Amino acid sequence: MRYILFISILWINGWYANAQNWHTKVGQQVPYFEIETKDGKKKSTETLEGKVVLINFFATWCPPCRQELPEVQKQIWDKHKDREDFEIVVLAREEGWDKLTPFVAQFGYTFPFYPDLNRKVYSLFAPDTIPRNVIIDRNGKIIYQSIGYEPEEFAKMVDLIQLHLDQPY
Repeated sequence: MRYILFISILWINGWYANAQNWHTKVGQQVPYFEIETKDGKKKSTETLEGKVVLINFFATWCPPCRQELPEVQKQIWDKHKDREDFEIVVLAREEGWDKLTPFVAQFGYTFPFYPDLNRKVYSLFAPDTIPRNVIIDRNGKIIYQSIGYEPEEFAKMVDLIQLHLDQPY
């Protein structure tokens, strides 16, 4: 009986901590942010309007991130890269172009990466823990958030992106 109680308390604490581990909530508008491309152009939430957007927060040193990114390439980017109504924003938490450029080249990723050197964007969404994924619908609402990399959860995210891309705007 004590064992069941102990496991129940651990599960509830984990669920509560996960729910509290976001600054954003599903259903709310995405917070405004601005990032700079490698060639110095600005990209913001305003330039993402009308698109289904996957925002991914990662770091080059993060093992679960390194597991997830090849799947982002294969299951999401390769499938949707030619769509005008889809965009990926992959942000390297606390890393600049000096680490990002060789990392992208080493693994041959073709989707866009951006530095978030001072957690300027990341801190709008969360206090800690990567990888994180956020899906934004065409109206700028957050429709999905996840922490960590689990293949089953990733598959749900892939399906949700497809579902929203299949819906007329």
